[in-house]
Amino acid sequence: MKQLIIVESPHKAKTIQKYLGNDAAVLASKGHVCDLPTRSLGIDVDNGFKPQYIVTPDKEATIKQLSQAVKKYDKVYLATDPDREGEAISWHLKNTLGVQGDKVRIEFNEISPKAVRAAMENPREINMDLVNSQQARRVLDRLVGYKISPILSRKLKPSLSAGRVQSAALKMIVDREKEIRDFTPEEYWTINAMLLKDGAKKTKANLFVAALNDKNGEKIKPSCADEAYAVADLMRKCDYHVDDVKKSVSFSKPAPPFTTSTMQQEASHKLNMTAERTSRVAQQLYEGVNIEGEGQHALITYIRTDSVRISPDFAKIALSFIAKNYGSEYAPKTQNIYKTSDNAQDAHEAIRPIDLNRTPKSLEGKMDRDAYRLYKLVYERFMASQMTPAQYNTMRVHILGESGDEKLGFVVKGKSVKFKGFTAVYSATVEENDEDKELDTMPDLNEGEHLNLDDVGCEQKFTKPPARYNDATLVKALEENGIGRPSTYASIISVIAKREYTEKQQKSIVPTQLGEAVCEYMEKNFPDIMNLNFTARLEGALDKVADGKQQWQELIGAFYPRLMKFVERAAKQGGGNYLPDEESDVVCDKCGAKMVVRHGKYGPFLACPNYPKCKNIKRIVEVVGKCPKCGGDVSKRISKAGKTFYGCTNYPKCDFISWDVPAPYFCPDCGSTMKVVKRDDKTYYVCTNHGCKHRELVKEEE
Repeated sequence: MKQLIIVESPHKAKTIQKYLGNDAAVLASKGHVCDLPTRSLGIDVDNGFKPQYIVTPDKEATIKQLSQAVKKYDKVYLATDPDREGEAISWHLKNTLGVQGDKVRIEFNEISPKAVRAAMENPREINMDLVNSQQARRVLDRLVGYKISPILSRKLKPSLSAGRVQSAALKMIVDREKEIRDFTPEEYWTINAMLLKDGAKKTKANLFVAALNDKNGEKIKPSCADEAYAVADLMRKCDYHVDDVKKSVSFSKPAPPFTTSTMQQEASHKLNMTAERTSRVAQQLYEGVNIEGEGQHALITYIRTDSVRISPDFAKIALSFIAKNYGSEYAPKTQNIYKTSDNAQDAHEAIRPIDLNRTPKSLEGKMDRDAYRLYKLVYERFMASQMTPAQYNTMRVHILGESGDEKLGFVVKGKSVKFKGFTAVYSATVEENDEDKELDTMPDLNEGEHLNLDDVGCEQKFTKPPARYNDATLVKALEENGIGRPSTYASIISVIAKREYTEKQQKSIVPTQLGEAVCEYMEKNFPDIMNLNFTARLEGALDKVADGKQQWQELIGAFYPRLMKFVERAAKQGGGNYLPDEESDVVCDKCGAKMVVRHGKYGPFLACPNYPKCKNIKRIVEVVGKCPKCGGDVSKRISKAGKTFYGCTNYPKCDFISWDVPAPYFCPDCGSTMKVVKRDDKTYYVCTNHGCKHRELVKEEE
């Protein structure tokens, strides 16, 4: 029997084809093949919100190819990703290609020969609850975008757009920025005693620091210099002894295996990778990456998951592997079980390696650098999650300084490793408030022992505002607030950045003036869209649709009238001064006034503030680099379609244009344009010719 498998990605198709050989042909749809039209709403709001799908223009050739292929095979399987988007793609493929039979859908959590063959033996019908959940999300997003974006563009600035989930995320970022601006620092002082044992030589090894904790049995935290120096004066009059010593053994349990969210957070902390980059590299590891000398192989399980669950069968394999390679003391007697969050869908296992024998060490130097680094992180996190806890010898010492009736209490805490446990393979991200010192930096102290004061340390400090979000903390906050789902966290961050509502300052995500203006306008005119609880409830309702507990048309039917009430009210109101003109240093050459920056369809421009008396305008030239063709300046431009491109300012004498920020010279290997790529705080010139691998690190002085 001739069999055909259709997947989304060419990479996925190549990996599966390698595993199945001549048993089946594998082709790719290259993502969604059907969608709503771009130039109309595409939703019949008077007929149950029926979507009016079309084959997207860029997929017409793909559909033609797949249609011809389907006719040649006895059995066709639809093996798109095992989530709502994948289910919808399979549904569209079945309808568009006319795939025969009901049980044509197969799914697998990992791409391995065993998993794929098992799925082919157990095809199922397309799950319309999952399809309808995806349809509901698409319709909701289209209604919000199509109805609100034109109003935003009229009232604030041309070419603006609003997104249902992205707007809630923007609010979180803007609210955090307001918290930081409104924050009033409060002064406080930390006081330390530098001590050594009575009779001990004054050496670095014998000296240790104890932090002021209490005065006359009550906690103390001086709030000004006078209070701090008064305590310091008292400390110099005190006699010191060890009041109490508590020693114990503490245990530190490993963190659970990765979900999508925790993988993106940890990759940001440890690898300095953005959520978008992490998502892209993880997709490659799931679909298949090229391993030197072996060809293409899939290395990790499905990457869009909110579950920390591991199948019992694979957990047994892991325990056996750990006992054999690390020692029986590192393998718990039973599988470590972790609790999945209450609002998780728990549809898939946690992210884990497919084959434990493919250790990071065995793959070092055989893979793309980022793919290797992320695989190593996933592998080690999973291995650690299945291992025994780390054990620490801990000590807490309370020291008393006494002068007459006055008593000052000081605390020293420390710990040392008794048994490495899971930390033998994976160290968790260090928390900033982990103040425990290593015990080997402290002398052995006993209750009642006399101590001598060597020095007093007083340091003025101020409370800090909450930190700005970065990729890791924003992903965590989105998950905690129920905004978005594992498949959307990275795209939420990238979309609001591409719309220029946020920008990066080092690693921090900061709202732009435009972003704050959009947020203010949306909060006033579309409060539901900006309400985090409302957005989270919608996500919960979409989950209910996926579980077959709610009809998707009912969900849209309850949402749409309320949306339209806000739309109609906002359309009648004025725009307000949400995005005030920004004064420039450029003087109008017609009337002498200082020109202002205004925003048009094709980006910002300079305009005379005396309009309509003076109608002088000028284009703003944002120079981003040098032209590789003539050596002139390259500026950022906006096309009529609203896309950013880069062109030579010597046009029409020089016709150089590029969709990417260009390097100042052509590729030395093939002569093609090179683009500027920034990654891991470094800048590279990378050839745009896909057949050329030229890439060079840019030195700082360049």
